[in-house]
Amino acid sequence: MSPTNPRVAVLGPGGVGGLIGALLARDGHRVLCLAGEQTADTLRRDGLRVESTQYGNFTAEVEANTCLREPVDAVFVTVKQTALDEALERVPADSLGDALVIPLLNGLDHLAVLRRRYPSARVVAGTIKVEATRTAPGRIVHTSPFAHLELAAPPNGSGPASGGSPTPLDRLADCLRQVGLGVTLRTDETAMIWDKLAFLAPFALLTTRYGADLGAVRSEWRAELVAVLDEITAVARAAGAPMTVETLLSFFDGAPEAMKSSMQRDAEAGRPLELDAIGGAVLRAGTAHGIETPATARLVAEVARTAHEVA
Repeated sequence: MSPTNPRVAVLGPGGVGGLIGALLARDGHRVLCLAGEQTADTLRRDGLRVESTQYGNFTAEVEANTCLREPVDAVFVTVKQTALDEALERVPADSLGDALVIPLLNGLDHLAVLRRRYPSARVVAGTIKVEATRTAPGRIVHTSPFAHLELAAPPNGSGPASGGSPTPLDRLADCLRQVGLGVTLRTDETAMIWDKLAFLAPFALLTTRYGADLGAVRSEWRAELVAVLDEITAVARAAGAPMTVETLLSFFDGAPEAMKSSMQRDAEAGRPLELDAIGGAVLRAGTAHGIETPATARLVAEVARTAHEVA
């Protein structure tokens, strides 16, 4: 990775990818957005326009194309899980080479998919906490007072922490921090992914199933929430990510009561749901570790049935 001006690609410049790409481009970094022809045309002409309470309102010029045709230092994969297979056609393995690949997707299974597809690349597990929405091609509204990434860097005996030279991930993390994003590097990708999924799965499933915000879920459907948390923490512990129901429940109780999940918003808008990536991932992990998950399975089935009836 270039130590001075890494070239970064964003696969799926929606709310999350568009915000990251715009912040990097505003700071002078080379940003290539990969999208459909119409969106790519819009981005080449108008750039990425951001409205943000944290970063201000601004427009950043970016490059745009429908396919990756030359090497980059890093690729952020920020599409929905439901669009992943089609989107990856825009990133040929031969063009990607040994770049960093940072997926900011929900669920568990995408890491194995990406590592099989890009054996020469360095796929880094990532999560992000942010509320950002694409309101139109190239237009991003960022409403949360935070945007924080966690990236799992497996320990390799090198890098600043052990007195060695900075790794490509270290340098990318520094670039992200310099543009105003919060970044934490972790060494346990399993714990990091489950930290997110253990909150996201019950939040998404319950808010979508009952069409209710988080405040209503934790009061009116609290017993069901606790039952699902009990199952998910058992699966997470079996997978190697220690956590407790009490810790997660405290997080639910402290979160803003008006919060809605992205799955709930997708259901309200009639968009495809990331049900398999979120709920299905928990069920598959439970089966793999011999943990029964009846409350979670019932919710997944009920959300799937409701989505089918609406469709």
